Amino acid sequence: MSALMFTVAPLALLYPTVASAEAAKPEATAAAEAAAEPQAKTAAPNHGEAVFSTGVAKGRDRLDSATSTSALRGEEIEKLSARSLGDILRNIPGIRTESSTGDGNSSYTIRGLPLAAGGSKFMQIEEDGLPVLEFGDFFNLGSDIFVRADFNLAAIEAIRGGSASTFASNSPGGVINLISKTGDVEGGAIQITSGLGYDMKRVDFDYGTKISDTLRFHIGGFYRSGEGIRRVGYNAFQGGQVKFNVSKTFDNGFIRLSGKYLDDRSPQYMPGPVRITGTNDNPTYSSVPNFDIKRDSVLSRNIDAIIGFDENNQPSRTSLHDGMRAKVSSIGLETQFEVAGWSITEKARYSKVSGSVSRDLVSPYYAGVAIPGTITPGGTLSYANGANAGQIIANLSTLNGNGLVGAMLLTDVHANALDNFTNDLRANRVFKVGKGDLTITGGVYKSVQKLNTNWRYLSILQDVVGGGNSALLNFSNAAGVAQTQDGYTGFALESPGSLFNGTYKRVFDVNYDITAPYGSVNYHIGKIALGGSIRYDTGKVTGQLLGFDLGGGRASLTGYDFNNNGVISVAESRTAVVPLTRPAPVNYKYDYVSYSLGVNYRIAESLSAFARYSRGARANADKILFATAVSTADGSLGNPADGYDVVTQTEGGVKFRTQGITVNATAFLADTQDTNVQAGTGTQTKRNYRAYGLELEAGFQHGPFSLTAGATYTKAEIKNDTLNAAVAGQTPRRQPDLIFEATPQYDSKLFTVGVNMIGNTSSYTQDTNLLKMPGYVLVNPFLQIRPVDRVQVMLNVNNAFNSLALFEVSQSAVPANGVGWARAANGRSVTASLRLDF
Repeated sequence: MSALMFTVAPLALLYPTVASAEAAKPEATAAAEAAAEPQAKTAAPNHGEAVFSTGVAKGRDRLDSATSTSALRGEEIEKLSARSLGDILRNIPGIRTESSTGDGNSSYTIRGLPLAAGGSKFMQIEEDGLPVLEFGDFFNLGSDIFVRADFNLAAIEAIRGGSASTFASNSPGGVINLISKTGDVEGGAIQITSGLGYDMKRVDFDYGTKISDTLRFHIGGFYRSGEGIRRVGYNAFQGGQVKFNVSKTFDNGFIRLSGKYLDDRSPQYMPGPVRITGTNDNPTYSSVPNFDIKRDSVLSRNIDAIIGFDENNQPSRTSLHDGMRAKVSSIGLETQFEVAGWSITEKARYSKVSGSVSRDLVSPYYAGVAIPGTITPGGTLSYANGANAGQIIANLSTLNGNGLVGAMLLTDVHANALDNFTNDLRANRVFKVGKGDLTITGGVYKSVQKLNTNWRYLSILQDVVGGGNSALLNFSNAAGVAQTQDGYTGFALESPGSLFNGTYKRVFDVNYDITAPYGSVNYHIGKIALGGSIRYDTGKVTGQLLGFDLGGGRASLTGYDFNNNGVISVAESRTAVVPLTRPAPVNYKYDYVSYSLGVNYRIAESLSAFARYSRGARANADKILFATAVSTADGSLGNPADGYDVVTQTEGGVKFRTQGITVNATAFLADTQDTNVQAGTGTQTKRNYRAYGLELEAGFQHGPFSLTAGATYTKAEIKNDTLNAAVAGQTPRRQPDLIFEATPQYDSKLFTVGVNMIGNTSSYTQDTNLLKMPGYVLVNPFLQIRPVDRVQVMLNVNNAFNSLALFEVSQSAVPANGVGWARAANGRSVTASLRLDF
């Protein structure tokens, strides 16, 4: 993957005061408001009044707002050596990301809220104030697959808890908002980036200018190509993005038209084999021979075809090498006008979204050939393809160096349509009441989200070797009967005990229709600001499901001659089908109320304190489909409360800002319901969680030196699980007590040098709280040199010390054979960039 690089706007735009931002013109753009935020990754903490706009009724000085907020400016993001959006967001206090999967499908949460599955259930990822997808945790299709950080990015705003529950959709934990440039600053840039020691080439560009005094535009994008950091043996990254917007200003407001086209593919790195020794409390993790857990992947040049039936039971062949394929075409409209004292804002966007996620999923790794399932003692293993194609394997360890065979699953989750339309209309007005200001806000949010996907799982055997050279294996039993076909043991999922069935052969064709009126009242008098907001969400879910998993005797397997040799082989007899004549309806409604109450006290010009209580919720989307919550007979919800999960949060903190110093501290307590399907195990859960802790962030500057840092201490507990009482009282898996980040840097006219450090303490691999996963610190230095005006050379290093940082371990205890599977941060990578500003 390539480094993410961004152009820089002048400080006059990045640090406007409230007065200058609102008086300069009626627009007061979101980009300017976002960039005004003085903390998170700010090289120069600001002493002026800074505005924040995401997840609140109206942008206001942060010290007058009873919320916890952060912002990352574009010029600071480029220094983080980030290789994905997940890597970027790890630098925002309170946010925990598991970002080793590649460019997308990372997992995100905030302040200890549960992270049972992939994606971002309780945190919404937005682009210019509207969600990328209505639900950020669709099975295998996280919203971050369909968004890219590039030269178009002006800033990232983040709000944690607080009013996000009532001013954004499905976001009780918080909102991450990627805000685009709008051509306020004339000029542009072009940059070329190359990986050093690995194959990746990328070009970024952007340009914005005024067409007239009242008309301006911005356009930007990127294109990239290469194998990437991990050795897979093929061109795993290919594609790019173009975004544009045109803004027209008037005496009393503005109107903006925007568009986006994304067509990109990147690999999803799944867990690989890892050596686990020692004890549960003090384990030792290391790479197995001939497979570096930090540099290699189970993906390979020799493993490509995903073969089976499509959603219409027709033979289909897709490519594993497509990885995470994202195709997005969107058009948006934003307006803001002052009418009779009211400020009326309209945001609307239609996105046509499709793609796929193709993965090589680990099933157990076995030592030698005497392993359960398809492989039985006395049979013969041979290479089905690769450099040793046809060779019988007498001793596997002499060929691959570790003696391991992977019983793997190839998956293709194909998104025919994730199309969505979102609209947010709001109006607010400030009234003078007594000696204070009363701000009233009202709005209506409307969203229509389509979910049309089909799943395919098939089973293979492959040897375990790095460098992109892993090959498929064939097996014949003791009687000489082939149990595989070209390395495929079946064109369906193989369950434990060599049981093939139609599990996970699924088709979703569902529509979500959401309407949510909301409003708020805020009163600011002297040093005190009081506020409350409320939101009423209603949702209608309709459509149908198809799949063996629905039960009721639905068909699961058939035979099909995929290689057209006139014979149905053993593997071909294990072909999963869709029970087309037995659809299950989906037809239910849900509704819930969210509210938030807060108070802020401005103790002094540089110091304030706040407290807030919030109740929010999150609709449960596809996690309750193919489960007992929705009737397969009529599509109704047996219990209306199963349609959503509730989150209640109490938070309080202090904020301090003076010349050169910014400090913010927030204590929090969250109680969360979570109905989910646990990633990795497929286990259904219905739990209550509690998490409490302290969130800290700070910025310091003296002359050319600056330091920004953040840390979040969290104690989280599974209070109960109605489906598994044994986990009550346990710490949720992979939840560390402490996550932290820091970036010291020295900035001069000629050069900037610094280092970004991120890390966390140890955690448990699974909810049983036996096996520990060690903590880590990743060190990411950066150097920018500006030899002449408008030219910059940059060197970024990610994971400079090549540390082993584990995000996921599948085992719950040290395995008897010492071999497990895990997902680790990428090893050391270096990129070099050359940028020209014009």
